[in-house]
Amino acid sequence: MLDVQSFAAGQWVSSGAGARNIASAITGDVIAQAGNDALDVQAMLSFARDIGGPALRKMTFHDRARMLKALALHLREHRQTLYDLSYDTGATLSDHKIDVDGGIGTMLVFASKGRREMPDGHVYLDGPPEQLGRAGQFMGRHICTPLQGVAVHINAFNFPVWGMLEKLAPTLLAGVPAIVKPATATCYVTEACVRIMLNSGILPKGALQLVSGGLGDMLDHLECQDAVAFTGSAQTALKLRRNPVLLERSVRFASEQDSLNASVLGQDAEPDTAEFDLFVKEVHREMTAKAGQKCTAIRRIIVPEAQIDAVIAAISARLSNTTIGDPRNEATGMGALVSASQKHDVLEKAAMIGAEAERVFGNPDDFTVEGADKDKGAFVPPMLFHCTDPDTAQRVHDTEAFGPVSTIMHYRDLDHAIALLNKGKGSLVASVFTNDGQVARDITLGAAAFHGRLYFNNRSSMAEATGHGAPLPHLVHGGPGRAGGGEELGGIRGVMHYMQRTAVQGSPDILTAIGQQWVPGATEKTDKPHPFTRSFTALEIGETFHSDSRQVTLDDIETFAHFTGDTFYAHMDDEAARANPFFPGRVAHGYLLLSFAAGLFVQPDPGPVLANTGLDNLRFMAPVEADDSIKVRISVKHKTPRNDEYGEVRWHVTLTNQKEEAVAEYELLTMNAV
Repeated sequence: MLDVQSFAAGQWVSSGAGARNIASAITGDVIAQAGNDALDVQAMLSFARDIGGPALRKMTFHDRARMLKALALHLREHRQTLYDLSYDTGATLSDHKIDVDGGIGTMLVFASKGRREMPDGHVYLDGPPEQLGRAGQFMGRHICTPLQGVAVHINAFNFPVWGMLEKLAPTLLAGVPAIVKPATATCYVTEACVRIMLNSGILPKGALQLVSGGLGDMLDHLECQDAVAFTGSAQTALKLRRNPVLLERSVRFASEQDSLNASVLGQDAEPDTAEFDLFVKEVHREMTAKAGQKCTAIRRIIVPEAQIDAVIAAISARLSNTTIGDPRNEATGMGALVSASQKHDVLEKAAMIGAEAERVFGNPDDFTVEGADKDKGAFVPPMLFHCTDPDTAQRVHDTEAFGPVSTIMHYRDLDHAIALLNKGKGSLVASVFTNDGQVARDITLGAAAFHGRLYFNNRSSMAEATGHGAPLPHLVHGGPGRAGGGEELGGIRGVMHYMQRTAVQGSPDILTAIGQQWVPGATEKTDKPHPFTRSFTALEIGETFHSDSRQVTLDDIETFAHFTGDTFYAHMDDEAARANPFFPGRVAHGYLLLSFAAGLFVQPDPGPVLANTGLDNLRFMAPVEADDSIKVRISVKHKTPRNDEYGEVRWHVTLTNQKEEAVAEYELLTMNAV
């Protein structure tokens, strides 16, 4: 029998007083025990705050992103261990891949986004600076810095690896240590994953701890710099939210809980269309993957009244071909629920739904299990219910049987479909299968406020679509109302949940020093050689080059027009240009000005500037007429290391005319040799 340990304050601690037995979902035999009431939770919190937090905060965002990538690649090398352990949770190999490979993939996405979208520094800049004073010497800006506490992650049983990693990745990227508490029923898989990560030596000391079993009174010792992220039932979430310490100290609390997710078949998706077939396939997959134990699974199937019989027949046919059994067998299409208690709960909730809907497929008293004893294991068949009166029914809209249970119902028109969608009072995801863009727009306007994600699929997207039930690290995962009201993932948005947004005010020099990004109005360093002659390493934030001026002639404008083919009237027809309220007469092309600007600031000899890789935030601010003059100021705004050979330099470029008025502004990106 496995002794599932906790990792507390730098030590592995065996199960002890208060330990719970864990049974195999397949055989019902006890395979492990976990829990120890003697864990020193205050020591764990101190270990995270005093050792893990400072170590992580010393690292830059890019350092932590590289750490995440190394962790993910290390886990990938050891995923077979996690696959093998996961069978006793009742999951099939395809289920393991959703959990294990999905979690690893999520870490890799955050690692990539951290390198591409965050600075190689310690302060994240949230938006541009705001000029608060008339002369531009008093400014404000929003910044984000890591919380100086610990993140407590309380996870559900259904995804012992992904559930941990999807919270852990943004937390570590933010620079905050984590204490992970998995659900006891599957904590032996999480413990193995944590061991793999800790044994790698990649994580700094104190960055990750594990509670296998109960948290004890840990939440009673949290402070304002700490955060709690919970995934599980609405009942448990409500109990945790009410903790007086969390309320009194304004501890951040994010919840992802029960959700009556729905899928809508568009009126255009008739039998024999690609959309109809896709819909049936997705419903079947969401009913049977992880034996329906997914927070995003389809619980309500909403179809046009005319298609009810066809949809019931098509889904039932697919369910009939699904083999239930030992998940180790390759032929098994659906394994077991996670435990006997979960089986009892699902059957109880299915009976409640059955009080107002007819079961049209699946009999829990009469089904076949291949390769296992259905009475000893936590097996149930997929069950499809049909509700003929979804407008007055209650249980089909508020009771979630967390297993392979779904209810089909009809709608009369699109407004009715939207009303039924929203009767779930908030869900993680709703999907719509339609090839009609207007249907998609109407449902978005009518139902988006009740859903964390809307998933549309049709013949155009089907080859690339990831599925109704697949939260992606790039997009937010969460939902309003009964879904918990929280958000996870969402790219860098997810990292912000573990950071404090602060408004800073001061002079441009002060803001430049805080954010390590040059702010217009700050001191310009003009005593250096031409910046294009200096290596990435040598360049300093604020180094500035002021060019000579150049007159723009009418011949320049006409030559550029005929050479490029851009003979827009504002450049060629004086009378027509004067009729335009934006122009005083014929004006120079904006891109002619950019070309002249490059000629004014470029240093032509071979040197450290390897390539021009982009131009951001271009604005044309005033017209330039023939015989006007322009000059350029180019300043080093920001530097981002990319590898050992080169880094990215972001330059702030301003073009002014002979009156010192700004006529154009943009940011130039170059790759410069180290």
